[in-house]
Amino acid sequence: MTFDSQAYAVQLEEKVTRLRDLLAPFDAPEPAVFDSPLKNFRLRAEFRLWREGGDRHYAMFSQEDKRTPILIEAFPIASLRINELMPQLKAAWKASAALSHKLFQVEFLTTLAGDAMITLCYHRPLDEHWHAAASKLATDLNVSVIGRSKGKREVIGHDYVVEKLDVGGRTFSYRQPEGAFTQPNGTVNQKMLNWAYDALGDRPDDLLELYCGNGNFTLPLATRVRKVLATEISKTSVNAALSNLSENAVDNVTLVRLSAEELTEALNEVRPFRRLQGIDLKSYEFGSVFVDPPRAGMDPDTCELTRRFDNILYISCNPETLAANIAQLHDTHRITQCAMFDQFPWTHHMESGVLLTRR
Repeated sequence: MTFDSQAYAVQLEEKVTRLRDLLAPFDAPEPAVFDSPLKNFRLRAEFRLWREGGDRHYAMFSQEDKRTPILIEAFPIASLRINELMPQLKAAWKASAALSHKLFQVEFLTTLAGDAMITLCYHRPLDEHWHAAASKLATDLNVSVIGRSKGKREVIGHDYVVEKLDVGGRTFSYRQPEGAFTQPNGTVNQKMLNWAYDALGDRPDDLLELYCGNGNFTLPLATRVRKVLATEISKTSVNAALSNLSENAVDNVTLVRLSAEELTEALNEVRPFRRLQGIDLKSYEFGSVFVDPPRAGMDPDTCELTRRFDNILYISCNPETLAANIAQLHDTHRITQCAMFDQFPWTHHMESGVLLTRR
């Protein structure tokens, strides 16, 4: 793969044009554009292992052909740390039957701050020989190691990495657990966080956040408002978010494990939820809502819920569903800011953001 800056500029402009066209019916302002490094931008990678020539190789498969492996020695879009670790890990499994026996998949998770974790997946139970070899591997490579076999997980070191991101003049620390969603492009994520921080601005009222994940946006946005009610359905992400709030001494956030649809029912007083016991929803003075939904966007009821708020700050990984949601809200809210974040260079995917303000 070549990393030609001119080719990248052309592709970036195509994405901007696509977003501009999708938002044109809503009189959107010109989007701010946040580009990506051309290579070494991806902080996580997952490889199957493929036997050929008596050896195991890192392998990936194209969307069009799930049977023919693409053998990989280096992965230039991945972080420098992943590229450094790949040959070191390969040498380690070649030298150790305890590490290599029935090993079929490898996952790397790294951070801009330099932390790293390797997950090794096996078609066999893990024994004391594996544990001894994996402990040596963790020490030699200065990483945490997770071993996975059917129904079992062994942790050597930590089952998370720690990221540090600078937003609004402050450094935030993020615990990112193994197996949980994290933003793959750390450099662009930091740009995205700063855009959202600036777009929200300092506010005297409260923020509702839907789909908060591990608190990626929650931490900096909480410093802009009186208090936050945040929701997330994944237990792993909720636990990580609680750790991150504590680690960063952010104490004005209440986090509940509810889906966006369940919270809508709670706010509409359709039915009570045990997980909201002790939380007085009527004590909040919500002026803004922040949403970062999955690719399907917001369902119609959740979209209708956001209409109640003066400001809707929306980060999207799918510009088509973003446009569909804005169409539902356009009669009461207008786009006052928008942005394109190139989280996924060399693909057609992109992240975008809009601030919608009540007319």
